[in-house]
Amino acid sequence: MPFAKLHVRRALWLLLGSASLALLMSGCTPSNAPVRGPVAPTLRGENLSIVAVADALEALVARSADTHQDRQFAYQRVRNLAPKTAEDALGRAMIAGRLAQISGLSAPTLVHEVERFARQSAALDPTLRSAAAQRVLGTLYVMAPASLLSHGDSETGLELLQGVVKRFPDHVPNRLRLAEGYIALGDSEPARPLLCYCMAHRAALRPDEQKLLEDLRQQVELDRCP
Repeated sequence: MPFAKLHVRRALWLLLGSASLALLMSGCTPSNAPVRGPVAPTLRGENLSIVAVADALEALVARSADTHQDRQFAYQRVRNLAPKTAEDALGRAMIAGRLAQISGLSAPTLVHEVERFARQSAALDPTLRSAAAQRVLGTLYVMAPASLLSHGDSETGLELLQGVVKRFPDHVPNRLRLAEGYIALGDSEPARPLLCYCMAHRAALRPDEQKLLEDLRQQVELDRCP
C-alpha cells in the first residue's frame, strides 16, 4: 500500500479508535452514553431543524471549538428524527460523520448512517450546497474500509468526487476533497493542480479546511505552484 494511502487510512482509524476507556468499561458507546459536561449553547436552541443542528456543530468544528460532548449531544438530539428533506438528510449524515470520528467501537453503525443519509440527500437534491452529499459520500468511500460500506468503494468515491468538481468547479471544498482522495489512494500528481487552486483560493475555505490543505500540501511536498 502506498505511503500516502497508508498514512491517511491510519489517521482515519486513529480517529475511529478514540473512544474513552470509561465508555468501554460501562458498556456504553458515545452515541447513547449520557452527555456529561457543558454543551455549546448554539446546539441547544429551540426548534432547530436537523440541518440547523448540523450547521451549528460544523461551525464549532470549523474553528476547533467543538467538544466530544457537543458531538454526542448533536447526535442524540437528532437520532430519532426521520429526515424528509435533502437538507435534513444531509444534516443527519454530517452529524453521524462527526460522531464517527470519535466513537471507536460504535463507528461501524455510524458509518452506515453517514452512507445511508448522504445517499438519501443526494437522491432528493443532487445540487444541494454544491453537491455536498456526493462530496460526503465520495470522501467516505475513499477513506472508509470497504467492509463498512454497502454501496461503494474507493473507486466509486473517486468518481463521485471527480463528478462534483466537474459540476461545481468553482467550489473550493470540492477540489480540496478530490485532492485528498487522490492522495489517500497514493496518486499525488493529479492532486497537485487541485491543491494549487485551493491555495490560490484559501480564503474560501474554513479554518479546518485550511489546515487540511496545509497537511495535504506537506504530504505531497508541494512547495510552490506554477
